[in-house]
Amino acid sequence: MIDINLIKNNPEILKKALLNRNKPDITNELLEIHSEYLNIINKLQNAREERNKLTESFAQAKRNKDDGTIQLLSEKLNTLKHSISALETEEIESQNKYKDLLYTVPNIPDEECPIGKDETSNKILKKVGIPKEFNFKPKEHNELGEQLGLMDFKRASKIAGSRFVYLFGDLCRLERALAQFMLDLHRKNGYKEVYVPLIVQSNAMFGTGQLPKFEEDLFKTTVNTYLIPTAEVSLTNIYNNEILKEEELPIRVTAYTPCFRSEAGSAGKDTTGMIRQHQFTKVELVSITTPSQSKEEHERMTSCAEEVLEKLGLPFQRVVLSTGDMGFSSEKTYDLEVWLPGQNKYREISSCSRCNAFQARRMNTRYKNLKTNKNEFVHTLNGSGVAVGRCLIAVMENYQQEDGSIAIPTALQPYMNGQKVINK
Repeated sequence: MIDINLIKNNPEILKKALLNRNKPDITNELLEIHSEYLNIINKLQNAREERNKLTESFAQAKRNKDDGTIQLLSEKLNTLKHSISALETEEIESQNKYKDLLYTVPNIPDEECPIGKDETSNKILKKVGIPKEFNFKPKEHNELGEQLGLMDFKRASKIAGSRFVYLFGDLCRLERALAQFMLDLHRKNGYKEVYVPLIVQSNAMFGTGQLPKFEEDLFKTTVNTYLIPTAEVSLTNIYNNEILKEEELPIRVTAYTPCFRSEAGSAGKDTTGMIRQHQFTKVELVSITTPSQSKEEHERMTSCAEEVLEKLGLPFQRVVLSTGDMGFSSEKTYDLEVWLPGQNKYREISSCSRCNAFQARRMNTRYKNLKTNKNEFVHTLNGSGVAVGRCLIAVMENYQQEDGSIAIPTALQPYMNGQKVINK
């Protein structure tokens, strides 16, 4: 959430941000609604002060047994009572109107982000690894998995609908091996593993920015709770409405969870295979820092995600997202895109985002600044470390062999009891 005082003091900042994000400019509307809200608060405060004065005068008149004054003040107090009640209702309505609009305002992009309408303006910062040249035409993961008899989309669709899959045998083991490998690596890099709730209340979704703007992307239960779209929600909200000690920061946590997304608006995109599923698994990284730590932490977090791909021998590239492609809560985002030979292209496997105080302000998560002795908002960061399902795809396609088998990367063999190849 953006600080309204920042917008009031320098509205051009928001105007520029919305223009760069290709969003309608609601700056003037927001400031006007906020001004109306403050005006109502001022009227209500004045009315309450007047009521207090009249109440004192009324008490004095009763002590003096001044019947005429008592009658006059009684009528004024009664009129004022109705006015205050109306103003209180007006205040609530005005506050809701102001907040409803404020909650739709995305984070202000960092000046370092490329300006553009969509992903075509993203900037490649580096490439790591060289895509393997096959002496045969490489297959996509879904064809490989089905030919091995270890992946079944048709049977999954019978019981769950589209965008679901059954995995069997060695592919199940490989998926777990990948997750355990990532968790072990991140633990060495200072992240504490957390077992998190998979179902959360609306305040948690609001805190990380999924609500109210992106409710259609979520799976909602019959009791008005939500399945998490990513462990970012559960991890970042651990300290919701708390004040942390500065010496505790940065806090680094990780979790391996199923994730659930409705994929609203993705009709026709990646309809085959496991690239875009309603249910998938991911190892998530979250950091909570002071403002002075967050930029360095962003680079560190992204490097931790890159290390996963490097140790698995998967070619990838780091991309900085443009203002038109970055997420709602993000100030700056790096995407890691892994090479998929079956598709002959790089595809996203991790997003690492720096959110400054945007989420913290929504969660009311602060820390005690030792220099100022004031409570200030923390900065939050989140990243995929990495998407396990997509990493499974990348391993299958990059390590496929001409006979349809899949070689197991050296780094994963200890997690597969020394197994080196997945055969039919």
